[in-house]
Amino acid sequence: MATRSTPTERQKRLGAEMRKMRLASGVTTEYAAGLLGIDRTRLSNMESGIRPFSGERVRTLACNFSCADQDYVEALAAMAEDRERGWWERHRGTLPAGLLDIAELEWHAARVRTAQVMHVPGLLQIEDYARAVFAAVLPALSRLEVELRVAHRIERQQVFTRPEPLSYIAYVHEAALRMPYGGFETARRQLEKLAEQSEQQGIEVRVVPTHVDGFPGAGHALLYAEGAVPQLDTVQLDSAHGPEFTGAEAQLTKYRAHLEWMESAALSPSASRDLIRRVTHEL
Repeated sequence: MATRSTPTERQKRLGAEMRKMRLASGVTTEYAAGLLGIDRTRLSNMESGIRPFSGERVRTLACNFSCADQDYVEALAAMAEDRERGWWERHRGTLPAGLLDIAELEWHAARVRTAQVMHVPGLLQIEDYARAVFAAVLPALSRLEVELRVAHRIERQQVFTRPEPLSYIAYVHEAALRMPYGGFETARRQLEKLAEQSEQQGIEVRVVPTHVDGFPGAGHALLYAEGAVPQLDTVQLDSAHGPEFTGAEAQLTKYRAHLEWMESAALSPSASRDLIRRVTHEL
C-alpha cells in the first residue's frame, strides 16, 4: 500500500491506537511486524499513519495483543477499511490540512458537542457571518483565502443532511450572541437563523447567560466528537496557529467535565431560543 506524505488526523489516530494497544500488551515492534510478515520500519510507519492498516491486519494484531474489547477492535477495523474520499478532499492543497481534519472528524462522529464563547458555532453560521469571522483573523487573509474558508465552512453543514444526520449540541455563551460580526444587520440575520436551526431535529442550542458566575476553560472554543466507541472520542480546540486535536484519556475526561458544566449552567433549549430572539431584537 502506498505511503502518505501528510496523513490526516483520523489516519494518525488509527495508527496511534494500534501503537497504544501494542504497548499495553508488552509486544515489541519487531515481534508485531513479524506477525504481519513486514519489517519494523513499515510497522512504525503504519503506527504513525504514514502507511495504512487494513481491517484484516487490525484484527490480526488485536488478537495477538490479547485485546478483548471487540467493539473497539471492530471500530478500528472499520476506520482502516474506510478508504472513501470525503468531499473535503476537494479542498486539499487550497486550505490548511487542519480545516479538512475538522470536516472529516465531524463527518465520522456519532455525536458532536461544541462550546463557543466568542461567536456562533461554525456549523450553524450563515455565509456573511462566517465571512466576517474569517475577515477578523490576524494576520489578515486575502479575499480569496476568506472565500475558500467560507465555502468550506458552509459545506461542512452537509452533516445535517447526510443519510444519518449528525446529532449536535451547541453550548453558546450569551456574549457570543452579542458580538456583531459583519455589522448589526448580519448579526441579526445570524441569530434569526440560529433560533430557526435550534428547532431542527437533532440540533440543540443551549445558551449560557452572562449572569452565570465563573467560566471554566478560559473560554476556549471546544469541539467534542464522539466516536463509534468512547475510546475513539476526539477533542478539537481552536488556537491562534490552527486547530489542535487530542484523544488522550486524561484530556477527554477534562473536556467531558467542561461540557457537563456547560450543560448544568446553560438555559433549557426553549429558554435559550427565547434569549436568542430577545438579543436579536436588542441589536
